[in-house]
Amino acid sequence: MTYHRETGQVEYRSKDGKETKMLHALEWLAAMCSHVPNKGEQMVRYYSYYSNVVCGKRKKSGTDDPIRYMLEPELTDKAFRRNWGRLIQKIYQVDPLVCSKCSGAMRVIAFIEDKGVIKKILKHLDLWDVKRKPRPTANAPPIDIFPAYDRSPAPTADDYLTDPDYPIEAYF
Repeated sequence: MTYHRETGQVEYRSKDGKETKMLHALEWLAAMCSHVPNKGEQMVRYYSYYSNVVCGKRKKSGTDDPIRYMLEPELTDKAFRRNWGRLIQKIYQVDPLVCSKCSGAMRVIAFIEDKGVIKKILKHLDLWDVKRKPRPTANAPPIDIFPAYDRSPAPTADDYLTDPDYPIEAYF
């Protein structure tokens, strides 16, 4: 698509380049809007083999083929379960299945999801009450943008608003 500003027209060329249409900009916009579905409207319809009715009949009769993989997975289920440890090691450069104290192999015993139990464990390890950075106060002293230098007056805001090449009087 190419917009020609001088004529106010849009040139639409097909993918193969054989067909070209010239439309007024508003005509083109109306044509494009016709491709936007209304709220709740379905634009794609499936017929024959892919329709819901035919798929349901195939599933009911048991003739529906299971999804076949193009490539069979090379890893076993046990190897897939260890992928989380590999990803953590890749990101944090620490192997989660090796003990940091004795370098022995560790294994997952359980996943704890109960908030109360997590809090109890962290309190026992003195990790619950971690000091945080103090919040910024709303009434903090103002920051001095223009610090006072020896023998140099602080610039005023007017010094930044005027440009010698474009005097402000020219606009009024």
